[in-house]
Amino acid sequence: MMPPGLLIAAPASGTGKTTVMLGLLRALSQDGLAVQPFKSGPDYIDPAFHHAACGRPSFNLDSWAMEPELIDAIAAQAMGADLILAEGSMGLFDGVARPGAFGNGASADLARRMGWPVVLVLDASGQAQSAAATALGFRAYDPTLNFAGVLLNRVASARHESLIRKGMEAMGIAVLGALPRRGDLVLPERHLGLVQAMEHPDLERALADYAVFVREHVDLAAIRACARGAAIRGTGRLPDPPAQTIAMARDAAFSFIYPHLLEGWRRAGARVLPFSPLADEAPSPEADLVWLPGGYPELYAGAIAAARTFLSGLARHAQTRPVHGECGGYMVLGQSLIDKNGQSHRMASLLGLETTYARRKMHLGYRHAQLLAPIGGIAGGTCLRGHEFHYSTIVALKDEPLARVTDANGDELAETGSRRGMVSGSFFHMIAPVS
Repeated sequence: MMPPGLLIAAPASGTGKTTVMLGLLRALSQDGLAVQPFKSGPDYIDPAFHHAACGRPSFNLDSWAMEPELIDAIAAQAMGADLILAEGSMGLFDGVARPGAFGNGASADLARRMGWPVVLVLDASGQAQSAAATALGFRAYDPTLNFAGVLLNRVASARHESLIRKGMEAMGIAVLGALPRRGDLVLPERHLGLVQAMEHPDLERALADYAVFVREHVDLAAIRACARGAAIRGTGRLPDPPAQTIAMARDAAFSFIYPHLLEGWRRAGARVLPFSPLADEAPSPEADLVWLPGGYPELYAGAIAAARTFLSGLARHAQTRPVHGECGGYMVLGQSLIDKNGQSHRMASLLGLETTYARRKMHLGYRHAQLLAPIGGIAGGTCLRGHEFHYSTIVALKDEPLARVTDANGDELAETGSRRGMVSGSFFHMIAPVS
């Protein structure tokens, strides 16, 4: 049996759900509980905040990209914890039109599979008793879900709270807390979401403030009492490593890699050797594979272009051993990167790729890729599921395609990634191989 758990969800993005989640994680951890966090969907940033809040690594769970056996293998990371808190993405029922591995990517898929009751974070701004109609609609939309109750957020006054509670009481909906409006408890954001945990100017104080805020306005005992456990169905395993020794770029410009991949690689005996391109460090000469994950190279393009030790070390490695880049890492492997001011910065020139951030266009969605060539030890022909999220645009692309890529609807995409010699890359972030 799994530890008891809850899904912290919302009707939509922007309700303050992440702030509530972080406050709950820190407050319950302060009470002596081992709390295991998870994040629904392909989010690179929230899991690092979860880890900072409660001290346990957070993992993504995704019903579109992950087959049930992988979901179970990742969920098993909670064994030994006292409580699971999973944070939803967007609205509770939001997903793509066509199902993937075992669902359409909605947070509700995970709650249903894992048996986690749903706590709905409601932004109470601009409404009173009408908030109960929203909660009632979410409770009724899928009767197979266990609907635990609501947490009211951005409540204007005691009278406002009383009116909302009366509406909820009339519908038989439990109110597990009511958080007043607080403009100072807001996490800073940038174009791909929250500013990363490693870059937050005073993260520890912010988390302490969230915990005090939640403790004062949420019934923590009621939250714990709502949690339910479920049995893990299978004996799946985490993904295998693409090499035995992997040099992994890790700093503020390169950080977007899913935690379950790193955990799986390490458990399989692979060595992951971090290095910082921003500190002008070269990848380890011991590495069988260099992996440049996504991140924010467009914000640090000048520093990367000036990192001669990093770039020359990367070029030396690519002469005899594979190098792979995802999204931001892919951009750095190219010839040039144009920043938001229109200035062009020379990159590694290991691929014939030119990208620009000056012409911003959002590219977002699930991806299915069939590899046309290997990525390290991941054989050509392997099918991968993943996600794409960036604002940069390709100006020029002069190499062979890396994969045949389709979106969640099965439509073929022009952004196939590219390969040249031992070097490969794509805007596609791998989540999992699929059968």
